[in-house]
Amino acid sequence: MSQEGYDHTAVEERWQGAWDDAAAYRTPDDVDDPTYVLGMYPYPSGKLHMGHVRNYTITDAYARYRRMRGDDVLHPMGWDAFGLPAENAAKERDTNPRDWTMDCIDTMKGQMKSMGFGYDWEREITTCTPEYYRWNQWLFRRFHEEELVERRDADVNWCPSCETVLADEQVEGDAELCWRCDTPVEDRELEQWFLRITEYADELLEAIDDLTGWPNSVRQMQRNWIGRQYGTTLDFQIGEARSASNGRGEGTEPREYGPVEAFTTRVDTIHGATFFALAPDHPISEELAAEDDAVHEFVHHEADPEGDEPNGVATDLTATNPATGEEIPVFVADFVLSDVGTGALMAVPAHDERDHAFAEKMGVEIRPVIAPKPDDRNDPTTANGESLPDAPDVSDSAFTDDGVLINSGEYDGIDSETARERLTEDIESAAESTQYQLRDWGISRQRYWGTPIPVVHCHDDCGSVLVPEEDLPVELPEFINTTGNPLDAAEEWKETTCPECGGPATRETDTMDTFVDSSWYFLRYVSPDLDDAPFDLGRANDWMPVDQYVGGIEHAVMHLLYSRFVTKTIADHEGLDHREPFTNLLAQGMVQLEGEKMSKSKGNTVSPQRIVEEYGADTARLFMMQAAQPERDFDWSEEGVKSTYRFLTRLSDLVEEHAAGDPGGAGSADADSDSDTERDTVDEYVANEIDAAVAIAGTEYEELTFNVALREAQDLVGTLRSYREHAEPHPETYERGLDVAVRLLAPVVPHLAEELWETLGRDRFVAEADWPSASADRETVEKRRRLVTNTREDVRDIIDVAGIEDPERIDVVVAPDWKYDALSIAVDSEADNLISELMGESHIREQGDDAASYGQDLQANREALQETLSGDEEYDALRAAAWLIEREFDAPVRVERAADADDAVVSKAEPGRPAIDIVE
Repeated sequence: MSQEGYDHTAVEERWQGAWDDAAAYRTPDDVDDPTYVLGMYPYPSGKLHMGHVRNYTITDAYARYRRMRGDDVLHPMGWDAFGLPAENAAKERDTNPRDWTMDCIDTMKGQMKSMGFGYDWEREITTCTPEYYRWNQWLFRRFHEEELVERRDADVNWCPSCETVLADEQVEGDAELCWRCDTPVEDRELEQWFLRITEYADELLEAIDDLTGWPNSVRQMQRNWIGRQYGTTLDFQIGEARSASNGRGEGTEPREYGPVEAFTTRVDTIHGATFFALAPDHPISEELAAEDDAVHEFVHHEADPEGDEPNGVATDLTATNPATGEEIPVFVADFVLSDVGTGALMAVPAHDERDHAFAEKMGVEIRPVIAPKPDDRNDPTTANGESLPDAPDVSDSAFTDDGVLINSGEYDGIDSETARERLTEDIESAAESTQYQLRDWGISRQRYWGTPIPVVHCHDDCGSVLVPEEDLPVELPEFINTTGNPLDAAEEWKETTCPECGGPATRETDTMDTFVDSSWYFLRYVSPDLDDAPFDLGRANDWMPVDQYVGGIEHAVMHLLYSRFVTKTIADHEGLDHREPFTNLLAQGMVQLEGEKMSKSKGNTVSPQRIVEEYGADTARLFMMQAAQPERDFDWSEEGVKSTYRFLTRLSDLVEEHAAGDPGGAGSADADSDSDTERDTVDEYVANEIDAAVAIAGTEYEELTFNVALREAQDLVGTLRSYREHAEPHPETYERGLDVAVRLLAPVVPHLAEELWETLGRDRFVAEADWPSASADRETVEKRRRLVTNTREDVRDIIDVAGIEDPERIDVVVAPDWKYDALSIAVDSEADNLISELMGESHIREQGDDAASYGQDLQANREALQETLSGDEEYDALRAAAWLIEREFDAPVRVERAADADDAVVSKAEPGRPAIDIVE
């Protein structure tokens, strides 16, 4: 083995140049339906981190694999180039965001090329260029024309540090922190632009079931975020209790607040409502807070919606139950959220865990009105009061299932579902209602570095007017380093004329949320230079949707949801054939160091550039891809990197030594065919293992389980090294093994694979080579390997238990044919009496007691039985693998058929478990 390792720097620079010269990864516009492989494009922060490297190695390896399978492949890259971090960086450095961003892009693009990522750089997009964001503005116009844009005053999430609005999805954690800077988020009311994503709430939710190529976790996160609930809205009359004066003097009539709408999914429990609760920011709560010190203290200082326990404060108000006329106390409670339902709810402690906990704390009655259905009661709709079940015990916890109504007057005995329908019909103010957690997408941002919203505000009577399409793009002015919204300070840029009346007007100074940029960028790649439309519709209909998308799970309810929404609107209004943007999604895990996520703040980052310089890009790529399945986190290990580098050096040495010695005539044989030269059993074993590696690795590449595929390739290299050390290799078999190993590794270690491909005398790039073929199927391969592994383990166990130090010979005896027939019958049999069925076969019955004994064993283990290889296949596989046992135990191995062996030994042999006889 080379002492210093192979010259990775020279190899990688050479082949990166060769790929560039040949435009090896260019996707012509005239290809039909290419396989579209895409990694979520990065924000140009200045340098690649290991998360980037992992993400883009996954997509690159898969794209390379698909090319070797014969596909045309679209594998582009671009830059999510707008955003607040660039603006802040420019302020800190007294420069402008454009220059900062472009410098970062240059650096990261160079790093990507050094990693060997096979992108079609002619399709590169950069979202901060007018050529791109013009189409953000065009889409805004189209959304507006289709009544999917709205401007209104709204309570918004305001980050005081970033000085901008955040979408709900950008507020993180129980502490409600800004997703960018971890500053606590405040509530403000501002006039904002919204995209009406709620118009698509039902389709966004229902289509999730069809996203079978997405992780279940992401699909569930989207379901939860959309949060559709079916239920009932109904009014509770709210007013001061008759005994309350609130300091307003004797004889003052109690104040009435009128009807307050509540939403419930369980109107069947309304007779058990024992209190009413308002969100801390409900208008009535805010009015009370202005008058009542206790309510003020709770609303402004104590309420904690994300707390572990529900908290609240009593008021002097009561709510009238519309079903019973009963007056129940009103609380302001932090478990009621203004953006879920209506911000007001009827509380039924006996049948809701949260209400139960609050009632216990506040000493409110807990009244059960739903009982479990008796097991023998198939029709729960019997007449009122007839054979009603007992009330459940709700002293310690709520009974939350549907059941039968009790303590509910005329509704007693009705099942919950029927009662929901009846009560909704019977209560005058009640109506069926569907509520969503999803809110419209607020896209207004009070920052400079984003797409200007293409609207002007007329000083006369025209109001807010869209900028005409022919005047797009509205370009950003020069950067002004100021606090607040820099565009407000761009006086000359801001002042304009109204497109409708020609009078004076002011430009909109908010810019778009950068998630607008990423909500459709995958469409721009199909025609990045088109100047009369955002994308070529015909090509998009042919090339979309993205076949394999890879990125972080943190984008599940932002980028991924917004992209689905925008794709659906484009399909509805622009003729796009596909309503979903991504067919298959892989959410890759993190790269960690000693169990912790890498981050600059923790000082535990590993520089990809250092790894490339010391060990090469191929080493970094292979180590990350073999360390774990792509969706799982894994720990970076310097020793693991070194081990990977040593493996690549050994592989390089194997191929170079083969080429130098030319034992089989390097380049003289078709790598996928065997010559007529006779092979012995060792050669057969290696040939089988070559086929096995191909059969398994291909399936695993297809499923993106690269770590399993790479283990096959690495084990094959180990087998070839052992083969060369044990015997004079069969020339064509050995060369085919090297050829296959190089091709199996090529998607992940592309530079060294190209070098070794050339060393083997092959034409063209290995990136353009055909994927290797195999004669064996995976099922057969796994049976054969299981047989060999079990046999080797049995030999070890016998030698260990018997204390045999120096075996003279090891005999391996294959089971007689009749046992294979018996096993096959047992696997397929559905008969209660398996032994009788076996004895119906004369050649099995003739074995007498042996057949009966084996039949009993099969009967006892029927659930675990599985097919094995046939007797002949087992014999051939064991003869081919005998050299492995001989090497391990330094003793000759004799593989025998049952007919040639001693009966006492044969009786112990079973299919998949040959008998072992060791001669000392």
